[in-house]
Amino acid sequence: MADLKQLARRIFHETLAAIDIPAAMQRKLRRDGTRLHCNDVVFDLRNFEKLRVVAMGKAAHAMVSGLAAVLVPFVRFEGVVSAPTAALKPLPGMKYFVGGHPMPNEESWKAAEAILALLKNCDEKTLVFFLLSGGASALVELPLERATTLEEVQQTNRALVTCGAPIDDINSVRKHVSAVKGGRLAAAANNAAKITLAVSDVPVGKESALASGPTLPDPTTLADVKRILVEYSLREKLPESLRRRFDEGRIPETPKTHAPAFRNAHFSLLLGMDELFHPAHHAAEAKGCIACCDNSTDDWPVEKAAEYLLAQLEELREMHRGQRVALIADGEISSPVTGNGIGGRNSAFVLACVEKIAGKRVAVLSCGTDGIDGNSPAAGAVADGETLERARTAGFDPGDAFRRSDAFTFFSRLEDAIVTGPTGNNLRDLRILVAEP
Repeated sequence: MADLKQLARRIFHETLAAIDIPAAMQRKLRRDGTRLHCNDVVFDLRNFEKLRVVAMGKAAHAMVSGLAAVLVPFVRFEGVVSAPTAALKPLPGMKYFVGGHPMPNEESWKAAEAILALLKNCDEKTLVFFLLSGGASALVELPLERATTLEEVQQTNRALVTCGAPIDDINSVRKHVSAVKGGRLAAAANNAAKITLAVSDVPVGKESALASGPTLPDPTTLADVKRILVEYSLREKLPESLRRRFDEGRIPETPKTHAPAFRNAHFSLLLGMDELFHPAHHAAEAKGCIACCDNSTDDWPVEKAAEYLLAQLEELREMHRGQRVALIADGEISSPVTGNGIGGRNSAFVLACVEKIAGKRVAVLSCGTDGIDGNSPAAGAVADGETLERARTAGFDPGDAFRRSDAFTFFSRLEDAIVTGPTGNNLRDLRILVAEP
């Protein structure tokens, strides 16, 4: 059955290799002399005295590189980049920050200040490119209440990411207490023309959740935030100063659709779900699998998602008896932290499958396309029908590891953790389930 694990690994790695952000940027933005085409909108660069770039997220460096290939050498720009890694080839005119992820750090704070300073001087003769990708919520952060400390921001973030709430709810809270989220970066460049290009790790139709929606109208409200704080018992986990501001009604509402900042603002998806599914589907079929894609488990609890996708895999195998089949799934699942171990939602998903696939000719892989899974150094993990027996022989208990949120340690000891390092990309999590007759 090791062959099935290797098959799942190859499909994952080939999918990563097929995602080319600079090439996608050049397809999305087409320049004809001084005329820049973005979807159905055309910008004449002669109408702008200044070009500014704000790039934030795990794919920031690749996105800046792609934009430079479109604009340079005819146009020079300046801006700010915040990513989890340092730039290999820094561009002139750009200020670079290595922000924290999943926890904001001092560089995240400095990046936010630099971005707001950059946007402060933007006017009608300025065109601003916002290049957004996953992870930006932590990589760029500044509290709306400037008396708030970095430690309090980190406490708030820690409470949110470990409470088990779906990403929409987490971002609803983030947007309302941040100076750079929920449309507030668009408002900071109120009169400028704005183009937002996104590499999305959020569901279709929920683009305002990407990077906590810094340039889009915020569909969430303070009423939503208050509900979330109650539903996930978050209030007492927040810093006392933030609780007081909520109690005293001193949290302002975020910018909505009618705000002037969005009159000359344009949003375009650079890469999303389809750009992840297509290469994964192709890679699976190229290896002799009957492949099917499923994106229905967004925000599902990890155990429910595991049961559902394994059932879908079994149905696929029944429909195509005698043939190897593959189920490709994407999106984020909900995996509350219940212990102090090392891991993340991807390795937790695979761990939840270990006992369910025991003895079967099945392999399950789940990885983050950014190469990062929670607080672990891995992208995720892979398991097959022999994993449970191997673990028990070695004295490892998958149930105990799951309860302690220690999935990475479990799979690392079995040499089934998948370590890629930061990929410079960030579409959605990818799950690959493979079965043989």
